[in-house]
Amino acid sequence: MSRKTNFVFKVVQVVSWIIFVGLCIQAGGFIFNTVFTLLLNPAGASKFWTEVDLAALYHFNQSHYVTLTVLMCIVAVLKAVLFYNIVLVFHNKKINLEQPFNDSLKKFIDLVATISFGIGLFSLWGAGFTQNLIADGLQMPNVADLSFGGGDVWWFTSVILLVIGQIIKKGIEMQQENELTI
Repeated sequence: MSRKTNFVFKVVQVVSWIIFVGLCIQAGGFIFNTVFTLLLNPAGASKFWTEVDLAALYHFNQSHYVTLTVLMCIVAVLKAVLFYNIVLVFHNKKINLEQPFNDSLKKFIDLVATISFGIGLFSLWGAGFTQNLIADGLQMPNVADLSFGGGDVWWFTSVILLVIGQIIKKGIEMQQENELTI
């Protein structure tokens, strides 16, 4: 592997770690604030994790509050799991540039596609739920502030990764045929 490629892998690995840690902190903050608000201090809804004010929702209907915050937690945890898997691939050195088409790469691409689909699903669900609450006349924060923005982009990413996974599958088959003929 060349120095430049090695350097790029190291930079991507460090950036992935930073993003992973940030997403873990965000997911933990969402979970902690939800539990704290429900069990200890209802005033915590007015200053949710990212200074989002969900007090109107909490006082309107606590089950809607729980639904929205659980969706926020699920999206945040799935994003953290996604980057955990990226960090894990770099840590376990499963990327082999001498034989780029291998089963571990195919499994990784499929896993990332599945997680991306889940993020998109829960993001769109949360965005739709928020829009329904706004239609009911409730004052709600912006969908992007609730970490629900871009659900359609996550689905698009999932489809692209599934196509790439199929290309890698074909590459694995061709690579195995070439090994058998030599």
